[in-house]
Amino acid sequence: MSLKSFSDYLVLEKAYSKHTVLAYTRDIENFQDFLNQHHDSQNVAQVGYSELRQWIVALVDRKISNRTINRKVSSLNTYYKFLLKTEDIDVNPLKKHKALKVGKKVQLPFSEQELKSVLEDAIEINDFESARNHLIIELFYATGIRRIELVNLKLSDVDSGNHQIKVIGKRNKERYIPLIDSITKSLIRYLSYRSELNIEDREVLFLTKKGLKIYEKLVYRIINKYFSIASTKAKCSPHVLRHSFATHLLNQGADLNAIKELLGHTSLAATQVYTHNSIAELKKVHAKAHPRNQS
Repeated sequence: MSLKSFSDYLVLEKAYSKHTVLAYTRDIENFQDFLNQHHDSQNVAQVGYSELRQWIVALVDRKISNRTINRKVSSLNTYYKFLLKTEDIDVNPLKKHKALKVGKKVQLPFSEQELKSVLEDAIEINDFESARNHLIIELFYATGIRRIELVNLKLSDVDSGNHQIKVIGKRNKERYIPLIDSITKSLIRYLSYRSELNIEDREVLFLTKKGLKIYEKLVYRIINKYFSIASTKAKCSPHVLRHSFATHLLNQGADLNAIKELLGHTSLAATQVYTHNSIAELKKVHAKAHPRNQS
């Protein structure tokens, strides 16, 4: 069974993004390279757990993190499940495999002051790029959308009249997110500058200054540029802005289920990772306000 068939399955049936499919196939090819070197080019589809375990041990010896190793093994597991489905194998060699232990990764969000510093002071809006960059940051913080979701936004996805935006999330799942008034104002300003460009694809909302569709690396650079100045955090990325959106809503008393829907999560467990910082904030409020804690 070719990897092309597997890739087509991920795209057409699972509706995975091109980026995700590329990561899956790269992991499988990585394991095949290992087999070529250590097991006389044995095919990935024909191995047992022994060869897989040797590969995992080799990855550990190379100081690759348990989190990354688990992701690679997960790619292989998905491939073997596909081979079972197509009846190319009878047994999944990873059926009884247990994932390596990983520590809980706590992502610190930007503070409200850091957001205010960037949105109100860091960007002098006087041209297309500054108007676009300000809107991108504001939209991330106001909606909590993912970077790829922002990149793929179309003009038709923005409903200014109803103050909402349509987002196409993972597996092509649609969701609608309310827009605050400041977003509408920033959008009008950005579109005014945008109209002066020589645009290749007029459906795309966010563009480069050359009129082309914006891309993920540029979006990352934009966020990193402004927040590296305003924040001392080691990581300044679009995902931290998404994290900030969720954490700040929780700190203000928003319902966890509502935040789950806004973020486009399929399970509440994925959203609960954001409660760590919210609980920390509640502890401060509790310690300050509780009558028995007054000196």
